Amino acid sequence: AALKAQLDNRLFGQHLAKDVVLKAVLGFSNNPSPKKPLMLSLHGWAGTGKNFLSQILAEQVHPAGLRSKFVHLFLATLHFPHHDQVKLYKEQLQNWIRGNVSACPSSVFIFDEMDKMHPGVIDAIKPFLDYYEEVDGVSYRKAIFIFLSNAGGDLINKAALDFWASGKRREDIQLKDLEPLLSVGVFNNKNSGLWHSSIIDRNLIDYFVPFLPLEQRHVKMCVRAEMAARGYAVDEKIVQEVADEMTYFPKEQRIYSDKGCKTVQAKLDIHED
Repeated sequence: AALKAQLDNRLFGQHLAKDVVLKAVLGFSNNPSPKKPLMLSLHGWAGTGKNFLSQILAEQVHPAGLRSKFVHLFLATLHFPHHDQVKLYKEQLQNWIRGNVSACPSSVFIFDEMDKMHPGVIDAIKPFLDYYEEVDGVSYRKAIFIFLSNAGGDLINKAALDFWASGKRREDIQLKDLEPLLSVGVFNNKNSGLWHSSIIDRNLIDYFVPFLPLEQRHVKMCVRAEMAARGYAVDEKIVQEVADEMTYFPKEQRIYSDKGCKTVQAKLDIHED
């Protein structure tokens, strides 16, 4: 219930992501003996809420969220920057995960910038994601792994535009319209971090979660939420001005924000005066 309330109040315009993640987490947490860790792969353009959702999810498992010593965030460009050190990264990653799950079986691991990850690095964690009772005396079945990636965003955006062009409602897009596209697209995309990955090959990702491009009405929701978070009275004139300053695509029709809600905070700073 707490997770649902957080997603309803803080994540805008992502009916699919909200629905899929709620069901996945509920099923996983209600299962006294899951057969494998929960593995979610979140896909979509920047600013659509992938980071936000992973933070909300982490907070539900460990109240301190990203500040908890049981929640681990990896950034591809920071933690795995060099192409010639893939072997070392794989060893370090395995040792780190092994040590942390030994300390806390319900550890949460978030891998951001998957699209910048060198192919092969992420396959190091495959043994921990598979259907094993234990690996070297450690059970990983209560852990949660989350991948965040811009890869597949273009496929999602195209599908959303196709829906719009055929006169269908955005809310009618279903997971089955996008998930097959995503798994194949990401597996065959050299810049996805999951290119020809055994993790996909072995069907170890429980859900590919699509984040749809945001419309102006969703951007306005983000602006209102940010104003409320700063303790301001919500001024609809400013809400409209900030939303109008965002760039949208396609250029003529201006349907979807091309940065989602990413620059809302910065744009609001300018209007504070």
